[in-house]
Parts: sequence; C-alpha cells; structure tokens
Amino acid sequence: MTKELDHISDHYAAFIESSPFVALATVGPEGLDCSPRGDPAPCVRIHDRKTVLMPDRKGNNRTDTLHNIVRDPRVALLFLIPGVGETLRINGRAELVTDPDLCASFDMDGKTPTCVMVVHVDSIYFQCPKALVRSLLWDTDTQIDRKALPSNGEMLAALAPDKIDASDYDAAYPARLKDTIY
Repeated sequence: MTKELDHISDHYAAFIESSPFVALATVGPEGLDCSPRGDPAPCVRIHDRKTVLMPDRKGNNRTDTLHNIVRDPRVALLFLIPGVGETLRINGRAELVTDPDLCASFDMDGKTPTCVMVVHVDSIYFQCPKALVRSLLWDTDTQIDRKALPSNGEMLAALAPDKIDASDYDAAYPARLKDTIY
C-alpha cells in the first residue's frame, strides 16, 4: 500500500512522461469500455500533481469512452512503456473540456482534437512486472507475424460480406491510416 498515492510524485511523473501508450477504462450505463490511446511520449500531459490531460484523438469512430465519461466520470488509466515491465495506474475522475486554446495545445500534424480529457487523480501507483514478464510482451522472439492472423478487411468482410470487399479494404488502409492518424 506504500506505493499508492493521491498525487503524482516526481518518480511517477517520470514514468508518465516516458509513456507513449495508455489503456483508458471507463464505465457507463451500457457497460464497460477499455480504449487504447497513444501519441509520441508523453501521450498524457501532466497539468499538476493531481491532474493529467489527454487529447481525444481520432480512433474507430465509436464514442463509447466519451459517452461513458459524460454519464459516469470514473476512469482508470494503465500506462505502458515499451521494454519496461512495470506499469503505472491512475484511478480518477474525468471531464471533457472543449476549450479551443487547450485543444490547440495538443495539435498534431495540423490536426486539433475536438476535446481534451481532464483526469483528476484519486490514486496512482505502479504495478509490478510479473504479467509482462510472464507474457513475454516485449520479447521480440515471441512476436507473431501479422500475416499469420486475419486482416482487418477479412474480419470485416466476414461480418458484412455484402458490404465489404476484404482486398479493397486492406489495400486502401495504409493511405486511410496516413490521412486519418490525427
């Protein structure tokens, strides 16, 4: 319990500032949502010892996270740093802010997020590396060739065979990703 704080310590700040990836969990009337979020480190900006800021970047065009935060502000963040076994967790409450200056401060490649999640820290602590060590997540020898799995186009075509052509979807994806990443 010693590791759990109600504010961001200098050591925890160093971890946040090195993290390019965070999983964001929310809850709402329809259930739970866990959404991956990432940017060049830091993916989340420290505002003060009790507050972090996270831009809402374009994603899969679902708004589950935003809907949940509006109805229930409780959130959990799980920060990962490539090659590091420990993770860092924040539990807190979020609000969505659309202040144009704040949103503009998160501009990336000429694209400005529509809103910023302001997360007020209730608790923060690091998690031991056991899960990442067991999973061999950072071990390059255990990485799977992406081609060994169904492509996004193949998965969508199986779900909507009359609407999606897998080959066309997959061929267009690299350009779509480049155009919509921010």
